[in-house]
Amino acid sequence: MTTVSRTFTVDAPPEVVVPYLADFGNAVHWDPGTVTCARNDSGPIRTGANWHNTSKIAGITTDLTYTLEQFDEDRLVLVGRNDTATSTETIEITPNGAGSSITYTNELEFKGAAKLAAPLGKVVFEKLGNDTEKQLTEVLNKLAR
Repeated sequence: MTTVSRTFTVDAPPEVVVPYLADFGNAVHWDPGTVTCARNDSGPIRTGANWHNTSKIAGITTDLTYTLEQFDEDRLVLVGRNDTATSTETIEITPNGAGSSITYTNELEFKGAAKLAAPLGKVVFEKLGNDTEKQLTEVLNKLAR
């Protein structure tokens, strides 16, 4: 399993950050690997909501179905699945002054023959973690204005 985690602060308060990140369709704005992300169901964002996500990372395009498996005021868990991988994204949000402290953790488990890519995946996902932290910080800081 490949795990990448970052902790950082943003200007937006938790009451802005949590609903924004719970709507995973917004990943097109803050996740540099996401090409498209469209909701499969309708209604309010809630546990069980799901999205079709297309990502391109290191030249490889992949489709996953993401499900919001935990939706609390301080913790979101989104799990993306396909035949070759499971991506678990855990986002913990706590107040930090007028803004928020965010811990973003992505655990990627490869399946079958894709397991052979795991060592290379760590290097690629560490860079993606840095890029995601930067882009997510920029997007969330704009929400505070």
